[in-house]
Amino acid sequence: MAPPTATTTEYDVEQTKPSNGYDKPDSQPEGTATHEPAMQGGVKATMQKFPAPQKFTDKYEERKYLKERLALAFRIFGKEGFDEGVAGHITLRDPVKPDHFWVNPFGVAFSQIKASDLILVNHDGKVVDGGPCRLLNQAAYMIHAAVHAARPDVMCAAHSHSIYGRAFCALGRPIDIITQDSCAFYNDLAVYDSFRGVVLVKEEGENIAKSLGAKKAILLQNHGLLTVGQTIEATVFWFCSLEKCCRAQLMADAAAAGRGGATVKIDDEDASFTYKAVGTPRAGWFSAKPAFDVIERECAPEVFA
Repeated sequence: MAPPTATTTEYDVEQTKPSNGYDKPDSQPEGTATHEPAMQGGVKATMQKFPAPQKFTDKYEERKYLKERLALAFRIFGKEGFDEGVAGHITLRDPVKPDHFWVNPFGVAFSQIKASDLILVNHDGKVVDGGPCRLLNQAAYMIHAAVHAARPDVMCAAHSHSIYGRAFCALGRPIDIITQDSCAFYNDLAVYDSFRGVVLVKEEGENIAKSLGAKKAILLQNHGLLTVGQTIEATVFWFCSLEKCCRAQLMADAAAAGRGGATVKIDDEDASFTYKAVGTPRAGWFSAKPAFDVIERECAPEVFA
């Protein structure tokens, strides 16, 4: 299929800018650290110094590093079983050419992707650089091009047909805030309540981007999960965590229904407080660090080839 003809779509910046100023890789509420919000009840605590996302002055060095991190992200998705045939994609905004993005080549297994396999796609949906297989998943282009255009703050976007995510998406509703982990998505999760088949038209990708708005994740009805972030690591962690939240709620709802009851919801004040600890870009990046450390030890140096 030939790449579609590109046209420019105008997005309302105020509608797609993350709230609370959480639009940078290391965004975190003032006076707090990731996973350590200001103590409640006037209790004081010594603030620890946490690591932060790496920063670069050379955009080409940054590109090399980020492509390696993206390759690791695909290995994590493969290890988690998020593949379903050839479905699924993670994109990285290119630091050298911000209107281009890197993506996995169509038909290459997540668990085999190397940095050199990634392909670079321009605004028109044309592959302009990359590995030996330069097949582009048109659905990946339609969705991710629209998301990257609508959200200048987004470095990375991830979507796959994970089993619990797509099962929950059949309900056409958001998750309940019933666990500490789900608080990361408190007022930061959208639902796209439509399904029109494989996303092969520009309008559908734009509708998804508009529904996502300023949030970090969206449940695509009858389809699956999509997460975005200011770093690759945060994006991957949000996806993995949301998948587990879907699984936890499916189990909890079934257990509660079997007892003739309902799950206990976390109240708004506590959910909002917890969000500041576990739901910020800095928290997402830090939460992904263990998984990336493990997969790098398992797959390096081959994954960086």
